[in-house]
Amino acid sequence: MTKRKTSRKKSAAPALPKTPICEITPEQQIVGALLLGKVTNYLPQIRVMTLLLEAPLAVGETIRVKGHTSDLTQRVERMQVDHQSVQSAVAGEAVGLEIADRVRPGDAVYKV
Repeated sequence: MTKRKTSRKKSAAPALPKTPICEITPEQQIVGALLLGKVTNYLPQIRVMTLLLEAPLAVGETIRVKGHTSDLTQRVERMQVDHQSVQSAVAGEAVGLEIADRVRPGDAVYKV
C-alpha cells in the first residue's frame, strides 16, 4: 500500500471580534479616528484602565476616551501587557494604561 499525500489548505487565523458600530453611542463616536476598543475595567486607586485592543497601539501615541460623561485626550506614557511593561501592543492583546482622569467601562477609546 502506498500512502497518498493530501494537501491541506492552511486556514486563515480567526478574525478578532470588532466592536459593532451599533454598540457605540453617538456621543462616543469620533469621525476619522481609529477605534482601539472599549474600556473593560477601571481601577481608580491606581488610575489604570484595561482595554482589549482592536488595533495596534504604542507608547507615545495619543488616545481619546469618549463616553457618556467622559471625554479625555492624553498621550500614552506607560503600557503593560500581563503586568509587563511594553513599548507597543497588537490587536487582540489586553493592555493596562495609566489614565489621568476617571473613565468608565464601556467608554470608547480612539487613537487620534
